Amino acid sequence: MSKITIISVGKPKEDYQKKAFEEYKKRLSKYCEVEFIEVQDQKIPDKCSKKDEEKILSIEGNLVLKRIPLDSYVFVLDVQGKELDSLEFADKIEKLFIASKSHLTFLIGGSLGVSSELIKRSDFRLSLSKMTFTHLMSKEILLEQIYRAMKIHHGEKYHK
Repeated sequence: MSKITIISVGKPKEDYQKKAFEEYKKRLSKYCEVEFIEVQDQKIPDKCSKKDEEKILSIEGNLVLKRIPLDSYVFVLDVQGKELDSLEFADKIEKLFIASKSHLTFLIGGSLGVSSELIKRSDFRLSLSKMTFTHLMSKEILLEQIYRAMKIHHGEKYHK
């Protein structure tokens, strides 16, 4: 069975977020195993310098790097990444599965984004939009798109 791991910086604080993530995990269980890994986000000082931001990104990035499964194909969510529509995303995932890449890992950075180390480690830089979303919103949007991709991949009806 295929496996999808989502590694994110920060944990959901609200019940509705936790419920949404668990609902998508339940829906996806029909198609693949889903694992959520959440690493601690770093406190951002009120007067945060560029150097402080780089240090925070590096700390968060290293926490994420340690959790990436060795055998997985790695997507990093990055506003500078490539935008795909739902059909292109489904096709990308299907081609990876056909190529025996049965473990996909998605990386979601914290409020400052992702470190250069995570970008270097990734196999594909994916942008959900040119807009900026919170990392928790990004996780929910990503889960919805993975679910949609699985339905497309299996020839099931989905809403356009």
